Amino acid sequence: MTLTVSNNSAVAFASHYLGKNQKALQLSIKKLASGKRVIGGSEDPGTLSVTMKLNASVTRLTGARNNVQNAISFLEVQDGILENAGRIVNRMAELKGMASQDPMKSSQDVESYNNEFHDLQRQLYDISQMTFNGSSLFAQTGNNGQATVFKGANNHTISIHTSDQGTRGTKISLHRSALLSALTITNDGGTRASKAFSDTSNRHTGSGTVASSDNVFSFAASVSNDAWNLDAVSMGVFEKALENVAYLRAQNGGGMSRLTFAADSLSVQQTNMRAALGRIEDVDIAEESSNLAKYSILSQAAAAMVAQANSTNDVALMLLR
Repeated sequence: MTLTVSNNSAVAFASHYLGKNQKALQLSIKKLASGKRVIGGSEDPGTLSVTMKLNASVTRLTGARNNVQNAISFLEVQDGILENAGRIVNRMAELKGMASQDPMKSSQDVESYNNEFHDLQRQLYDISQMTFNGSSLFAQTGNNGQATVFKGANNHTISIHTSDQGTRGTKISLHRSALLSALTITNDGGTRASKAFSDTSNRHTGSGTVASSDNVFSFAASVSNDAWNLDAVSMGVFEKALENVAYLRAQNGGGMSRLTFAADSLSVQQTNMRAALGRIEDVDIAEESSNLAKYSILSQAAAAMVAQANSTNDVALMLLR
């Protein structure tokens, strides 16, 4: 074999494989450190594109799920207030019975019941104005400024998106309960429209007399002068008001049930999407650990061979001495 010193091909080959093994070793270390199978787009552009889109879908599903959870919280607060409103109406009916059906009560006792009855009407109005994070819990005025009608088509609704497609996907419409309208009752048992009771035709005086011809009873009074007296309200009106509040709670429960199913569906979709994403982009730790050991050994062997190839020049020097 010819002995040369100008071009040492053994060193060149050993250096080439040393660099190649070092690069593979560093890539293996990056994969194990990041937990990702694809580090850069140059390795597998198609897989990288799929993982980016799946990651975006998972993020959108997380946002939709948070929206649904917030809507459930909204309805839970609304239901708690409606439950309290029902208790207030029950207490009003109790006051009516104690004031009108007990002959042992004096006029002063009846006046005491009336005072509490007035206060409870103010309390119902205050309840109807409550908000959830700045958003009104109950319908005040319908579409285009029209009066909100109990069971009417112009009640306020809130749209909750329940997919990762935004406005193009599925959604659930929730009702802002028409509490004021539900508490506005006529003598014939009907339910009137309510516009925060600002219309003078629907108002009544502090003496308990009806100020309009159709005898509209509003259980919620924004001011003391709008509060009814017990002797101006029949027991049937209390029953109708309680029935209306019960309907609102049932409506609220239906919306909460739909949102719960939507939240479960989003959770399942998110879990399955994460599993699909993991199968695509997660590194196989066992396989990559084997690669790490292999390339580590090869790098050390290549480095040793570079040193060995360089030592062949020593033979040439021995001949020149």
